[in-house]
Amino acid sequence: MRHHIAKLVKDGLYKEAIVLYTRHHSASIPPTNFTFPYILKACAELKATSHGQMLHAHLLKSGYTNKHTTTDLTNMYMKLGLIDSAAKLFDEIHNPSLSILNVVVSGFLQNGLLEEGFRVFKELSVCNLRLDSVTVASVGSVCVNVVDGSQLHCLAIKIGVEKNEYVATSFMKMYLNCKELGFASKLFEMIENKNLVCYNAYLSRLAQNGVVEIVLSMFKEMRGLLHEKPDVITLISLLSACGNGGYTSFGKQLHGLIVKLEFNSDTNVGTGLVDMYSKCNSWKCAYTVFQELGNNKNLITWNSMISGMMLNEQSENAITLFVELESEYGLIPDSATWNSMISGFSQLGKSDESILFFRKMLSCAVKPNVRCLTSLLSTCSLLSAHNHGKEIHAYVARMNMTDDEFLATAIIDMYMKCGLPFLAHNVFNLFDKKPNDPAFWNAMISGYGKNGDLKAAFDIFDQMVEERVKPNLVTFSCLLSVCSYTGQVEKGFEIFRLMTVKYALSPNSKHMRILIDLLGRSGRLDEALEILNAMGENSASVSAALLGSSEHYLDSKLGEEMARRNLDLEPENPIAFVVLSNIYAGQERWKDVHKIRKLMDEKGLRKMPGLSSLGVA
Repeated sequence: MRHHIAKLVKDGLYKEAIVLYTRHHSASIPPTNFTFPYILKACAELKATSHGQMLHAHLLKSGYTNKHTTTDLTNMYMKLGLIDSAAKLFDEIHNPSLSILNVVVSGFLQNGLLEEGFRVFKELSVCNLRLDSVTVASVGSVCVNVVDGSQLHCLAIKIGVEKNEYVATSFMKMYLNCKELGFASKLFEMIENKNLVCYNAYLSRLAQNGVVEIVLSMFKEMRGLLHEKPDVITLISLLSACGNGGYTSFGKQLHGLIVKLEFNSDTNVGTGLVDMYSKCNSWKCAYTVFQELGNNKNLITWNSMISGMMLNEQSENAITLFVELESEYGLIPDSATWNSMISGFSQLGKSDESILFFRKMLSCAVKPNVRCLTSLLSTCSLLSAHNHGKEIHAYVARMNMTDDEFLATAIIDMYMKCGLPFLAHNVFNLFDKKPNDPAFWNAMISGYGKNGDLKAAFDIFDQMVEERVKPNLVTFSCLLSVCSYTGQVEKGFEIFRLMTVKYALSPNSKHMRILIDLLGRSGRLDEALEILNAMGENSASVSAALLGSSEHYLDSKLGEEMARRNLDLEPENPIAFVVLSNIYAGQERWKDVHKIRKLMDEKGLRKMPGLSSLGVA
């Protein structure tokens, strides 16, 4: 009996193993101690809770309970998510062995009970039991900060298990999750017998960290060193890297390998291909893969294709797919489907369509996520559609989500950009304890600046400092912009000194552009040019700021210099010619105006006509 059940379980035939055990039990054929580990594993793999509990009762009745069967039972309950049952069994053991402690630690951690898992691990550390690689690997894989992870790594070195491939892999994952790529790379190099599991862990975490070139380089190394063929996990990681990096050529080569390895009908790999081609702006290739998957598509595949269509500005195709999803294939759109449609329309600036789908989504009793709502609010901000914005704000309030910092920031930004600062301030005041995220404060500062309220903007900044929220580069960008709008040159320099001296922040080209713009607006053109030359950076946006100032003050010498710089950087942009023509016109130098316009005609450059968008209440 034992050998038959053991073979079935080893072959992954868990259901058959349970059926065989049940038949033997009905026929009064007695089991042995060695039968139970396999049958308990089968129950855990099949999530067969009732069978597992009956088996537990049988163990108690037949008197086969001992430390080994208790360990296997505890492991089964942990894998079934029955934490209380597992903990009760563990508490009944007076002198637990290392094996059951490993089961309990890993069980707690895998079920997301990190504090409980670490508590048992600490108790285990002070016992006389010698920790092994299983314990360390279990805990290392779930460390969420590099301090705890490094301490555990030191412990692994102390007890001599740091070179174990499972331990090293778990620490490598931990360091990559904590963005410590250097430590992870050194650990990976230390692993002597790298297998496919090890490479997959490394590749997938590197892909998540966005280091695309290293991912592709490591894959080439893996192909040269390993006899094992890439599996689904390998391919999905590589497809993700190609999509995020826009590596269409490598992605197509990978597609060829997928066909060669006969993974092209796999749902997960097919979904990865759809996503990769969509992100590489090859929506037609994505759609071809999508169609070739036939009946192997799941809802995630559909969502990926719909999202890809929206990403490539194919909103009509996205709508068609959305309709087909339910009408022809019988799948129900989930929150991800709706969010893809709404966010897609929002990013395309189609506020009416995004609001329409938002309303349909609510009528289908599907709850939008925070990303969807912030995307809608962003669209309302861009189009000054305050009526739609108020509708979304009302929904957020009904759902008791007003304490969400990201949503509150988006609502404040929307009201400020719609010219309703008093409503933005009401949202700001809802927080008795203001968030520590500078983005929340930046929305208020920037908003007041754009609405021309210099005093209110600086009052918010003063409050930010009083509440010990550390300003960032964006904060100072907002403050400098406020000074630029109102021509407060000295205040601008004060803010600039505050940023560089007190907060030790290095200004970027945006800060320099605003500072140059501020000096230019105030007529201090020589100082602005001096700062521009000192930057040692050729930036079209910075020189354009001074070009605008030279037009305002009709300074043809500076205008000619800035126009030359702009044309060197953006030869197809007609703005330099247009501004120079305006300067000459202001000085009544009509021959020069004619020369500029003739030059524009020869180069085929035309001034783009202005457009405006009005939201009708």
